[in-house]
Amino acid sequence: MNLHGRDIKIFTANSNPKLAKEMCEYLGLPLGKSDVGLFSDGEISVSVHESVRGSDVFVVQSTAAPVNRNLMELLIMIDAFKRASAGRITAVVPYFGYARQDRKAKGRDPISAKLVADMITTAGADRILTMDLHAPQIQGFFNIPVDHLVGMPILSPYFEAKFAGRKDNLVVMSPDIGSINRARNFAQRLEVPIAIVDKRRQKANECEVMNIIGDVDGKDIIIYDDMVDTAGTLCNAARAIKAKGARTICACATHAVLSGPAIERIEDSPIDELVMIDTIALPDEKKIDKLKTLSCAPMFAEAIARIYSDKPISPLVS
Repeated sequence: MNLHGRDIKIFTANSNPKLAKEMCEYLGLPLGKSDVGLFSDGEISVSVHESVRGSDVFVVQSTAAPVNRNLMELLIMIDAFKRASAGRITAVVPYFGYARQDRKAKGRDPISAKLVADMITTAGADRILTMDLHAPQIQGFFNIPVDHLVGMPILSPYFEAKFAGRKDNLVVMSPDIGSINRARNFAQRLEVPIAIVDKRRQKANECEVMNIIGDVDGKDIIIYDDMVDTAGTLCNAARAIKAKGARTICACATHAVLSGPAIERIEDSPIDELVMIDTIALPDEKKIDKLKTLSCAPMFAEAIARIYSDKPISPLVS
C-alpha cells in the first residue's frame, strides 16, 4: 500500500499481538520494536527500541481481560511515545473495556467509561480508533477525535455467502430490546426480516418470560449483538427461539468477551454456530468447534492508512 508523508510506525502491547502483526502485514510494514513486561514487583515495564521522533505512531491494544493490566500497558506505552517526541499518537483499541459503565444506573455509581477516556487522553493520545462501542455516545466522552468502526461489514459477507440462494427463509433476531437498532441495521444489510426477543419479569422473584416478536417457525435465525460476555442472554434467547420452531440458529457478534461460564453455556445451547471478530485474542481453551472467528485486521489496517494519509474512513463503515 502506498503511504506518504512522515513515517508511520505500529506498535503493540500484550493483549492481541497477532492482530497487530496481521495489520502490519496488510500494510507491508514491520511491527515496531518494543517490549512490554513486568518488573519483579508487578509494575509494568515498557521499553521502546527504536526512534519515534516525529513519527505517526499507532498503538494496538484491546482493553480486554486482564482489563486493568491491558489498560495500564496502553497508558504507559502512550506516555513513552509522548515523551519520545512522537509526532502523533493514535490509540488503536479494537475492544474498549469499561464501555458498559457509561451512565449512572443508581445513586453514587461511577461513570467508568468517561474516566478511562480521560486517562487515555491525559496519557497523550491524539486520537482513538476503535470498533463497535457498546454505547456509541461514548465517543463524546473523549476530547480528541474518535474514529469508530463497525463489525457489520465484516460479518454480513460471511452470512451472505453462507445463506446464498436461501435468504428467503432467513431472519435476523435481536436477543433483547436494547439491541434492536443493531439487529435492524444488520437485517437491512442482508435484506431479510427482523424478529425480537422481548424478555420481561412479570413479578418479583418470578422467572423471566421470553416473548418472541416475529415469525421464527421453520426459519434460519441469526442472533446479532455487539458482544458476547457470559452468554446468558444469548443462550436463553436461542432456547426460546428453538422452542418456537426455529430450524437453525446462528449467532454473531463483534467482541468475544466470553467470560465465566460462557463457553459451557454455548456448548450446551441450541446454537449451531457462533461467528465472532478477533478484536479480542482468545486462548486455546475457548476455541470450540461452534466458534468461528473472522479477522478485523484488513479493516483496521485500511483505517490506519486512511488516518495517516488524512483520508476519510467513512467508506469503511458504509
